[in-house]
Amino acid sequence: MEIGTPLFEGSKKLLFFGGEEVSKEMVIEAQRMGIETVVVDKYDMAPAMHVSHRKYVVNMLDENAIKSIVKREKPDAIIVETGTINTEALIDLESEGFKVVPNARTIKICTNRIELRNFIAEKLKIPSVSYGIAENPEEVKKICKDIGYPCIIKPEIRSGEYDIEIIYNEEEVENKFKELLANAEWKSSKVIVEEHVKIDKELIALTYRYLTDNGIETKTITPMEHQKLSDIFHYVESWHPTTANKEIIEKSQEYATRIANELGGFGVFSIEILVSDNKVLLSEVFPRPHDTEFATIASLDINAFQIHIRSALGLPTPEVKLVSPAAAHVILANSKRWAPKFLNIDKALQIPGVQIRLFGKPSTYYDRKVGVVIATGNTLEEAKEKARKAASLILVI
Repeated sequence: MEIGTPLFEGSKKLLFFGGEEVSKEMVIEAQRMGIETVVVDKYDMAPAMHVSHRKYVVNMLDENAIKSIVKREKPDAIIVETGTINTEALIDLESEGFKVVPNARTIKICTNRIELRNFIAEKLKIPSVSYGIAENPEEVKKICKDIGYPCIIKPEIRSGEYDIEIIYNEEEVENKFKELLANAEWKSSKVIVEEHVKIDKELIALTYRYLTDNGIETKTITPMEHQKLSDIFHYVESWHPTTANKEIIEKSQEYATRIANELGGFGVFSIEILVSDNKVLLSEVFPRPHDTEFATIASLDINAFQIHIRSALGLPTPEVKLVSPAAAHVILANSKRWAPKFLNIDKALQIPGVQIRLFGKPSTYYDRKVGVVIATGNTLEEAKEKARKAASLILVI
C-alpha cells in the first residue's frame, strides 16, 4: 500500500462522524501514520476537531449534509463514532462506492436498539436480558409487569449513555416514557424495555477484523472489564485484563467472534457482556472502540484505537500482546460551565505509572466525562488504586 503526504495529491484520507474523545484518539493514531483526517460533529470545538486537518459542524441526522460532506471530501474510509447519525445516508453512500467502517448495515443495526436486540436474540440465538418493545405507556406497564420491576427503558435509536431510564414502579411509567422520547435526538415512538438484572461483572469482549493476503482474519483480545455506579449507565472505571474466570472469558469471546463475523467488515467490535449469576448475557455491540478502552493505551502493545485505524485503511494487525495490567478512571465535571479548568494535574502525575488525557471539551454539564486517568501497576489492584487516587485529586472548575 502507498500512503502519500497529507494535504497533497495521493494522500490517504479518513472522515470521522463524531468528534468526541474516542475519535480524538483515533485521529491522533491516524495522524501518526501520515493520514489526512476530517472530523464532523454537531457542535464546534469537539475534542477530535482539535487534532484534525479539517472540521465540519452539521446536524448529523441531516441526510443531505452527510452526503454533501462525503462527496466533497471523497475519503478512503468513513469511521462512525456516534450513534446519532442518519444511517440511510451511509447506506446510500456505501452503494455509491464509499467505504464505511465496518459497513453501513452494521452501523444501522447497532444504532437501532430494537434491530440489535432482534439480531442478537432472534437471529444468532445468543442469550441476552429479557426484553419487549413498546409504543405507549400501557405497553411499557405490561412488559414491566411480565419481566418484573425495576425495569429499564431506552429509546429505539441510540442517543448516548444518558438516554436510559430505570422504572421502579407502575406510577413512574407514564412520565419517564414521555420524558425519554421527548429528549431523544432521533424521534421515534418506540422504546425497548429490558429486565434490570443483577450485574456481577461487565466485560468488553474485544474483537477485530482485518484484511490479509488470504482474506479476512477475525482476532480476539483478552476481554477487559468495567464498572458503573449504581443506576448510572456510563462507566466510571475500566481495567484490563478482566478478572472473570476462564469459562466466562471463552464464552464471551465465542459470542464476540460470532457477532463480528456475522456483521462483517473491518475494524474493532466492542461487545458488551453482562455476567449475572454465572450467566453470560449479551448487552450491547459497538462497531468501533468503546470509551472503556482507554486502558488499552497502557495494557496493549497496539491499542484498540490504532487497531481500528489500521483495519479501516486495509492494514493488518496480526498480533496484539498484553504488556501490563492497566486501569482507567474517568474525570467527571460536577457543574455546567464553559471553558473548564483542571486543578492538581501535577499532584496526580506524581503517582508512578499514571497518564492523563484531558479531552478538551469546550463546555461541561453535571457528570460529563472531560478526561481520563490511565495507570499501570504490577497487579490489577495496584493499577486500579493508582487510577482512582489520581482521578480523585483532579478538580474541574
